[in-house]
Amino acid sequence: GNHTQTKFILLGITDSPCARALLFGLFLLIYIVTLAGNIGITVLAWVVPSLHTPMYFFLTHFSFADICYSTVISPKMLADLLSENKTISFAGCAMQFHFFAFFATAECRLLAAMAYDRHVAICNPLLYVTVISSHVRRRLVALSYLLAFLSAVIYTNCTFGGSFCGPNQIDHFFCDISPVLKLVCSDTRTSEMAVFAFVVMNTVGTSTIILVSDTCILPAVLRMRSAQSRSRAFHTCASHLTAVSLSYGTIFFMYLQPASSHGSLDKVASIVYAVVTPMLNPFIYSLRNKEVKDALVKCRRR
Repeated sequence: GNHTQTKFILLGITDSPCARALLFGLFLLIYIVTLAGNIGITVLAWVVPSLHTPMYFFLTHFSFADICYSTVISPKMLADLLSENKTISFAGCAMQFHFFAFFATAECRLLAAMAYDRHVAICNPLLYVTVISSHVRRRLVALSYLLAFLSAVIYTNCTFGGSFCGPNQIDHFFCDISPVLKLVCSDTRTSEMAVFAFVVMNTVGTSTIILVSDTCILPAVLRMRSAQSRSRAFHTCASHLTAVSLSYGTIFFMYLQPASSHGSLDKVASIVYAVVTPMLNPFIYSLRNKEVKDALVKCRRR
């Protein structure tokens, strides 16, 4: 883009020194739990043979995306909470947003792939091994990353492709679409419409797949004769819908509203999906599952 700014200043979450110290401790703890939970699930799925299933194959990639996009945001945010110098270079800002958009979009695609996997497992259990073969699941994951990368390139170009010739203060704790576009000197309506269109395709498209999948699953679950099987299926669906609600609810709030509607709640919503949700996902998806609990017991005995 035709820009003159070489760096930006991130205004962060708050100016209060006391509040910043408390938030640093809280967010540092959340980041540590995020890394421990997601790395733990990934390692456990690799080393325990009973977890070498398609569901945990998708979960390891989901945990990898959680680790990456949390790491893109949290270390810089934590450093800024302790520092008065909150500058970030133009290239650094663009790269931070690009990788955040890449891994966040990949998560949406992986959630849809996991919904399809769960649909086949419950509705067509006899064909499950054939339909969700190792070749198919590798292609689904590769396609998720590819589409996420292309989307991230478009988001980044729309956000940073304009002219930055005025203020350089970003009223946020990381480089996100809305606060960055507010600094663009040129007309941003085309960029905003393009971002909106691709967010709709990525989020509404994948969330529709998830909802249709769960709607089709419900009759199959109700037909199960075993109470234990019904309980397990409902538990799996409930965990998936909880994670979907947390992720998509905040994403819809942030990116599917007019630019004029953005306000003080944006930072709260961003904290939920960029900081808190990656910490909760291991507990929602894995640490409450019987298979994971059994695998943890086996590892502890060893």
